[in-house]
Amino acid sequence: MTRLGDLERAVMDVLWDSVPGTSDGITVREVADALDGRELAYTTVMTVLDRLAGKDMVQREREGRAWRYRAAASREAYIAQLMLDALDLGGSRDAALVRFARSVTGTEAEVLRAALGAEAGATGHDGSALNGRVEAPSVDGLPPRSDKAADR
Repeated sequence: MTRLGDLERAVMDVLWDSVPGTSDGITVREVADALDGRELAYTTVMTVLDRLAGKDMVQREREGRAWRYRAAASREAYIAQLMLDALDLGGSRDAALVRFARSVTGTEAEVLRAALGAEAGATGHDGSALNGRVEAPSVDGLPPRSDKAADR
């Protein structure tokens, strides 16, 4: 997945934050107007949206002489894909995942546990219940993170 530049990200934020019920998309003018504080030409915003369409980040539909744009996927889906792409950069995916798991707050760890439990049907690889506890293997010679450290 392509990383977004500053202006592309600002345009995507407008699309992601557009009012629910605008599933038919918003126009270039509406995007430009929503980019508060930026002195951008209409053609600049149009070019950015065209490039985002070429990257499959936005979908567009013709409405008369204008195009209506909407995000092709949610912000959360985009961020999740960036995270997966980062794991593919090389090295050990397991080690990167463990380091990430050690860096999240207690609340974030609970969200991950709940999502993993729901995805796995609340069972471990051997079929036993996880009981809300996920143990990470040792990485880089460091012992697994304790429950107290995970709850900070």
